Amino acid sequence: METWYYDVISIDGDYAYLKRTDIESDDIKLVARALLPAEISVGTKIKYEFFQYEII
Repeated sequence: METWYYDVISIDGDYAYLKRTDIESDDIKLVARALLPAEISVGTKIKYEFFQYEII
């Protein structure tokens, strides 16, 4: 299983926009906040591994 790293770049209601930081990419990922830790805010660093997001 791969591990991916993201920064939360914005939050819009029930969704958060994540930008990948472990590779060079301009893609923005839209993720339902229900899948993310409740404590996230703009600038939070997130790790995605084994189908789960966690704050790092």
